[in-house]
Amino acid sequence: MDVFRAVAHEFWKPSIWLPPNITWEDLKSTPEIQYADYRHLIYPLPMAFLFLLTRYILERIWFSPVGVSLGIKNAKHKNAPSNVVLEKAYAANSKWKHKEITGLAKQLDWSERQVEWWLRLRKSHHKPSTLVKFCECFWRGFYYFSAFVYGMYVLWDKPWFWNIDACWYNYPYQNVDGDIWWYYMLSLSFYWSLAISQFTDVKRKDFYQMFAHHVITIFLLSFSYICNFHRIGSLVLATHDVADIFLEGAKMTKYAKYQKTCDIIFAVFTVVWILSRLVFYPLWILKSTAIDAPVIVQTPMFPAYYIFNGFLILLLGLHIFWTHLIMRIVYNSVMAGHMEKDLRSGSSDDDSSDDVPSSPTNNHKATENHQSNNHSHGDS
Repeated sequence: MDVFRAVAHEFWKPSIWLPPNITWEDLKSTPEIQYADYRHLIYPLPMAFLFLLTRYILERIWFSPVGVSLGIKNAKHKNAPSNVVLEKAYAANSKWKHKEITGLAKQLDWSERQVEWWLRLRKSHHKPSTLVKFCECFWRGFYYFSAFVYGMYVLWDKPWFWNIDACWYNYPYQNVDGDIWWYYMLSLSFYWSLAISQFTDVKRKDFYQMFAHHVITIFLLSFSYICNFHRIGSLVLATHDVADIFLEGAKMTKYAKYQKTCDIIFAVFTVVWILSRLVFYPLWILKSTAIDAPVIVQTPMFPAYYIFNGFLILLLGLHIFWTHLIMRIVYNSVMAGHMEKDLRSGSSDDDSSDDVPSSPTNNHKATENHQSNNHSHGDS
């Protein structure tokens, strides 16, 4: 117990988390002002399971019926015939090269095409149906839309929404309004739920990048809350939610086979993504945190501030990675005349790609047209 107290004491040293000459006692809430309390960060954990329960209920009473009404079938994939030799080879390695296929064909006295057919069926055995993937997109799109609308409602009368320099006025003595508190807790709960459900949802090519995105987002929200960076943090949330609304909408229309609508929404998404993630985010938010904040605060900055900025820069790196994939999708789509392939939507163990634009955020991060076997697969 003494060791635990000593570690906790070192971890929560004010010199790490707060500007010089400011202690935790200075930031104790009073009836007149409510400061951020790091102990509140425990609330999003049980709330995340409420999100998962809400999703489960909505998928059955709303999302799935809507998908069925749009003609999306919950068709299950045909099982591969039982074969001991092929099952043993598949268990050892699910990605067979031509040499292995040739050897198995000779061993079984099959043609190579028959072995490839069996492999395709075997890989698709656990592949989720289109309706399942539609419901996943519906859930995320529903949340992002709700979160963005709520964020705009919360931020509209906040001075820092119109003048970002106000994020640093009188820092760190800044009140946490009740609506901002809820904005933070609900956002943290959602990303905790995504980090949990990602292991049971459709496994996409950039699975690890998406998981890193969720973890970074949780760290950013937690860090910004503990350090009283909730003002700039609320702007980060609003900036990130808006593009994902259009992305999930594009995926849903693709699954429902509304190709022209999908192309239009995806084009809007691409523009909104670039503006929000590669223009407003670095030139508005990162500039404020990395350049303007020390000037306005006028005190030496502290270790947690630099960690926070490091995570913001890492998040920008993920944005650049996903923008590269999006631009490849756009290029391929222009060449084909319509949305052809999303480089992050295919299952990690599938040799063909899905038929939807997939979320880069992620969230996040195009098509079931098996037009190319030359793209590698990897996941918000």
